[in-house]
Amino acid sequence: MTLKYTVKSVLTIAVLLSYNTATAVANAKAHHAPEVSKADAHITYTEVPYLTTAFIDTSPKDRKDGIPVGKLGHYGGNTHMITQFAKELSSYKHGHYDSLLIAHQGKLVFESYYAKGRVNLPHYQASVTKTYTGLALGRAIQLGHLSMDDLDKPISSFLKELNFDESVKQSADKVTLRHALTMTSGIRTNSEQRAKIDKLPNQLMGQKEIKTILEHSPPVTAETQTFKYGYGPLLVMHVLEAVVPGSAKNFIKKELLDKMGIQNYQWRTNGASGLPEAGWRTSMTSRDMIKWGMLTMNKGKWRGEQLIPEKFIADGTSRLVITGDDEVHWGGQDVSNQGYGYLWWGVDLKVGDKHYLGTSAQGGNGQIIMIIEELDLLIVHTANDNNIPFKQVIAEKILPAFT
Repeated sequence: MTLKYTVKSVLTIAVLLSYNTATAVANAKAHHAPEVSKADAHITYTEVPYLTTAFIDTSPKDRKDGIPVGKLGHYGGNTHMITQFAKELSSYKHGHYDSLLIAHQGKLVFESYYAKGRVNLPHYQASVTKTYTGLALGRAIQLGHLSMDDLDKPISSFLKELNFDESVKQSADKVTLRHALTMTSGIRTNSEQRAKIDKLPNQLMGQKEIKTILEHSPPVTAETQTFKYGYGPLLVMHVLEAVVPGSAKNFIKKELLDKMGIQNYQWRTNGASGLPEAGWRTSMTSRDMIKWGMLTMNKGKWRGEQLIPEKFIADGTSRLVITGDDEVHWGGQDVSNQGYGYLWWGVDLKVGDKHYLGTSAQGGNGQIIMIIEELDLLIVHTANDNNIPFKQVIAEKILPAFT
């Protein structure tokens, strides 16, 4: 298809590039981030062409979307360091980034788009979706469909439609919601077992999916209930479906996305179970990713309304499980002490002689929502490159501008 779009230049600083040449242009009056037209609003990420002009804005526009805006450097933050880094991104020095947004002290102070980034085009999200699923469970707790004490109850107590064989029931009774949220369920399947599961579509609809998975997993034991990236979000989504009125899909839309004014998104349905995807296959704009980060930084409040319990946020963004430094995701010499909360990652980011806790929702190829609470700093970026040490780049290129 042919895409008609206009990149309407920049405000404070714009970087015009033809892939290897960048020229800074000041234009205080122009204030338009690159968009797709209404006619092309439903194109996919693969269909959108590369920008020929990278948009770099140190005083983001108020788009009346509920995000407070400010000016980089007005209350802290080194404008030169951030714009210099943005120029590097525009010339692909650090790989393929599509956007970089920064909020400081509760306001969006930096907004930029590169490559396939557009302000109004939802960017695909991989495992960032896991964090969204966890926050949806927190919303159910806030509304009284669950309690914080329920996190220590077995998932089998919520999945009333299932009749487990005794051996499977013993495993199901050992897996709590807290295990699911922290990726310590103890459910283990190898590639051969997963292939068998995928060939049983009639046994995967609704709660039968959980039964089928448990039937193909070795027994859950205390020894297996250690951190392993896997079925946790799926278990959370099934419990959410079981406890909220109506469906999990409608609940997420009405009670979370609509509340935050997130309307331009995609959240795919799992064709086998019929439930919303729990761990991937959503799409969000970069600005809406900022909203998820602000909701979390505001201890579960959005525009004065408590959407998620403060304790759920506090516990969930803590390193409840230490995963170790052997396989730090997107790490480097300044990234260490990796841990996990309620579908949030946590690492120490080193700047000089000081370490800052970075709490992140993250997805393959470079979607990240990074919170550095000590600096009152929120970093969001989208990308399409899994070979970048994204957290090391944040430690080297962004944090020094705010310390």
